[in-house]
Order: sequence, then C-alpha cells, then structure tokens
Amino acid sequence: MSTALSRAVLNRTVLSRIAVAGGVAASSVLLLSGTASAHVGVQPQGEAAQGGYATVNVKVPNERDDASTVKVEVTFPADHPLASVMPQPVPGWKIDVTRSKLAKPLELHGKKITDAVTKVTWTADGSKIGPGQFQQFPLSLGQLPEDTDRLVLKALQTYDNKQVVRWIEEPKDGQAEPESPAPVLKLSPAADGEHGAAAAGAKPGTTPEDKAGEKNDAGHQEAATSETSSTDATARVLGVVGILVGIAGVAFGVLAGRRRSA
Repeated sequence: MSTALSRAVLNRTVLSRIAVAGGVAASSVLLLSGTASAHVGVQPQGEAAQGGYATVNVKVPNERDDASTVKVEVTFPADHPLASVMPQPVPGWKIDVTRSKLAKPLELHGKKITDAVTKVTWTADGSKIGPGQFQQFPLSLGQLPEDTDRLVLKALQTYDNKQVVRWIEEPKDGQAEPESPAPVLKLSPAADGEHGAAAAGAKPGTTPEDKAGEKNDAGHQEAATSETSSTDATARVLGVVGILVGIAGVAFGVLAGRRRSA
C-alpha cells in the first residue's frame, strides 16, 4: 500500500473516531441538560419583591416514561409564613388549601393574623400530567417577607403507580444542586418606598402584579413556558456547538501534525 493511501486511510480512521466521540459527547450534553431541568420549580410572573405581593407558577414536569402525575403538594415555610396564598383554579384538578395556627401572629393591614396557609394540594380530577408533559399551577402570594431573599417551597409529586418523589432538599449556595431539589422562589430587593406601601394597605388582588395576573394569566403562562423552553434550547445548542468546535480543532491539529511528520 502506498504512503499516500496509508495516510488517507489513517486520516479517515482518526476522523471517524473523533466523530463518534463527538456524537457521544453531544448526546451526553443533551441528556444531562434535560435531566437537570426535570424537577418541580417555582417561577414568578414578573417580579417577586420583598415586602410585596406576587403571582407565581408552580411548574411540574413529568419525569417518568411509564406513569402520570396525579397529585402535587407544596408546603410553605413555617419560619416565613404568608398571610395570603390564593390558588388559581386549574381545569381538571381539585385544590385543597391547608391552614395552620401560627406560633407568633402576624400584623397585616392593621389586623392580627393568627393562622396562615401551610400547604396547597392539587389532585387530578379528570386530568393528569402524562409522560413528556408538564403543568403549571398559578398562585398569588403575599405579603412576601422582608428579612430573606428566598422562600423554599418543598413539594411532593405523586404518580398513578403510587410512586412519590420528594422535592425537599434545600439547595445551598456554592454547592452542587441536590438530587431532589426543593423549589425556590427568589425574592428581589424592594424598591425605595415599597415596604411602606405594602404594609400600609395593599391587599391581595389589588397590587399591580395581581391585577396583571388576573387579566393575563393565560398570556403570562404561555410567555413563561416559551421563555423557559427557549432558554433550555439555547443552552443545549451552545453546549453542542462548543463541543463540535473543540472536536474540529482537535481533528485539525491531528491532521496537521501527521502532514508535518510525513
């Protein structure tokens, strides 16, 4: 076999191996990014500011291929109780709101609040979240605490095969995401004067956030879904492009080295 022919065969072999490795790496990127996003989360519609009110979506994806989600339970933190938690009706789901007595009453709009919502449960009633699907459950929350920058909302997800997934592990700053992370609602700092406005008499359903949510819940939900999907897709594409660029660089270096040695 001639030197030129041997070199051509060798080059094709090297490129084939690189292509296979690149395909495996790209598949791994897509697989891992999909797995990382397949957990219960909470997303605000607009801003969730300290001391104010917000409308949020509890996003529940189905991570099983052979079962459907039929029940979702979200528990609210006892150390930062919310005087108002109002779920929006979701077709095909029954809603139960659990209230508990507070160890320390809250003062809100000049009134003393002795109990607060501690859990909201959605149970399938003619609907379910099937494989490859997700569902959003809107909530109006307030008054948001002023002494923390996030609320951890622990969740339980029940499937029709009786399996229960516990999304209750609290994420820690600077550490890797836990295997079953709890949904976290991040709170932004209140703008100047917002603390007083919230305490002086703003009521659930009368804030700009809630009014916008009442009028445009469907639009907000669609926008949130589109934005999330777009972000996920962009991250995956950029990851794959980066891998392919790296592979091309390696291939070029290998071929160039062999040409120089020849």
